[in-house]
Amino acid sequence: MTVLRLSRPTPFKIMTICALLVIAAVSMLFTTAKAYSHGYVEGPASRAALCKSGANTDCGAIVYEPQSLEAPKGFPAAGPADGKIASANGAFPKLDEQSATRWSKVNISSGTNTFTWKLTANHSTASWKYYITKPTWNPNAALTRDSFDLTPFCSVAYNGAQPPFSYSNTCNVPERSGYHVILAVWEVADTANAFYNVIDVNFTGSNPVDTTAPSAPASLAATATAATSVALSWNASTDNVGVTGYKIYRGTTLAGTATGTSYTVTGLTASTAYTFTVKAVDAAGNESAASNSLSITTTAPPAVDTSAPTAPGGLHIMGTPTSSSMMLMWSPSTDNVGVTGYKIYNGSTLVATTSGTATSYTVTGLTASTTYNFAVYAIDAAGNQSSASTVSGTTAASTGAPAWAPNTAYAVGTLVTYNGATYKCLQAHTSLTGWEPSNVPALWQLQ
Repeated sequence: MTVLRLSRPTPFKIMTICALLVIAAVSMLFTTAKAYSHGYVEGPASRAALCKSGANTDCGAIVYEPQSLEAPKGFPAAGPADGKIASANGAFPKLDEQSATRWSKVNISSGTNTFTWKLTANHSTASWKYYITKPTWNPNAALTRDSFDLTPFCSVAYNGAQPPFSYSNTCNVPERSGYHVILAVWEVADTANAFYNVIDVNFTGSNPVDTTAPSAPASLAATATAATSVALSWNASTDNVGVTGYKIYRGTTLAGTATGTSYTVTGLTASTAYTFTVKAVDAAGNESAASNSLSITTTAPPAVDTSAPTAPGGLHIMGTPTSSSMMLMWSPSTDNVGVTGYKIYNGSTLVATTSGTATSYTVTGLTASTTYNFAVYAIDAAGNQSSASTVSGTTAASTGAPAWAPNTAYAVGTLVTYNGATYKCLQAHTSLTGWEPSNVPALWQLQ
């Protein structure tokens, strides 16, 4: 009988696996951060925008971040590789699937057209450029540089200026017929990258009148309800051209608009009943029938906290006071909601406010051979303050130590004063500016 023996992983293999896990985690963080940046063409709706709205299906992760189609700038000399132009060099590979019927198309006509970008980070900008496929391009082949007329039909220099979050270019689109792809490029000025959006268009000779409304949004529901707000979500609508957004109604009043399938209605009144519906709209302004009606009652307002914490317990001077400092210590206070901090007073002067988990504090900058009266109060998030716990203490007599000075040689055990406190040298050294005793605890110990 053959016995299979599994070798133990070597330390090198374990280290390699750990390194790969770290790299994967960093990559995930980078990808998450990237999702919040940049921009995409929302009119005429790009391939990615129509994925986000649901008009395009089986799109992959681009539905969550159509604004992230980023690749090196410099097209056509540089930029995304052939076959990966639609996906910004393969970042979202589903977008590179190309055929005459794979993607929803936006009807346009040759001549004057306006291209509108929705920016989520309005970088300083070098230029905006627009390319179109050749009259003889093959719509059933992968998009390559050979698919496009590589002279942009529209080029707008922006000279490093910062655009608004909604930015438009009005361009003269060349004569074409049938299905074509427009490549819109936003070249950023302060990075090495650009954003690449492909727009699937159908040339109709003249702009047709779109009279078909989108389907009604389905499954309107509340995902969270608070005293003054309600978070809503619904399923995406469909349209013969493309859904461009949604209108959210509170009764018959327009409460807001959204490009995605969720929205939070704010400014409501606590303990109040509301009815919500949602309608989809397209680029022609056609509005769908209303979604299902959703009735929601906001929650009651949060109770006002008027209960103060208990006074800190057992306040005392910890250890022997120095000539310039005393350490106060106490037992934690309690509160009906939670203690958020402690206020320490020297007489009537507020010395410091600590966190709610602190149970000690060292008061410095005191005068030698002097009696002080301290008080500590607990506070909560509502600003309620406990009664005081008090304690008195007297600082030690002056050590007679000289003041700390830079460019001075200090031996172990030497005492100096700095900002009213006394310190003992822990390591022989010659002092430098920046090595003040309070800055380098490895060299000086507070007495």
